[in-house]
Amino acid sequence: MAKAPVAGWVKTRLVPPLTHEQAADFYGALLADQLEQLKNIDGVARYLAYTPNDAAVSMRELGGDAYAYIAQSGEDLGQRMDQLFADLWHLGQRNVVLIGSDLPALPMAILDEAFAQLSSAAHRVVLGPSRDGGYYLIGMNRPTPALFANMTWSHGEVLAETTARLRRLGVPFALLPSWFDIDTPDDLQRLRGLDDPALRRRMPRTFAYLATIG
Repeated sequence: MAKAPVAGWVKTRLVPPLTHEQAADFYGALLADQLEQLKNIDGVARYLAYTPNDAAVSMRELGGDAYAYIAQSGEDLGQRMDQLFADLWHLGQRNVVLIGSDLPALPMAILDEAFAQLSSAAHRVVLGPSRDGGYYLIGMNRPTPALFANMTWSHGEVLAETTARLRRLGVPFALLPSWFDIDTPDDLQRLRGLDDPALRRRMPRTFAYLATIG
């Protein structure tokens, strides 16, 4: 799930210290690295769910032929995710994993584990906890619309509320290793300070761009 990297539309919480143009360029590099990394997953259909609706051409230029493209729809994040799951099941997919676009490129082991969890014949949900109290990944093998109805977003208890709701619904779930997205200047500093050669190899555009802005 991705927004078009347009100045003033993405990563506005990084302004300042970045300008709106720098924030958009940074997000574009982050997204491009993530899209390139995801091409390494075998045996899956890849979709880029984009917003706004008129961004189809620019997003196709980023993702190329490795992806199919779907416009997001819905008033809030929960409605957009619920609709996207429904769209993908309608297209014949079974085990569906959604991730955000503002993440440091995920290790393949996390995605492998997500799909392994969803291979169960029973109803199963998988969640990737993020360090801000939400989740960076959600996967399902059955429709679960009640999970998103009347949920509130963008606060530090999203994961806790989601798992509590799953327990009330009686839906088994699994938690993946934690990861983080880049929303705030502190997140940006954390990313810059990571001395992880494997991560840096997965994110050449992002770290090259960070080097240009000092």
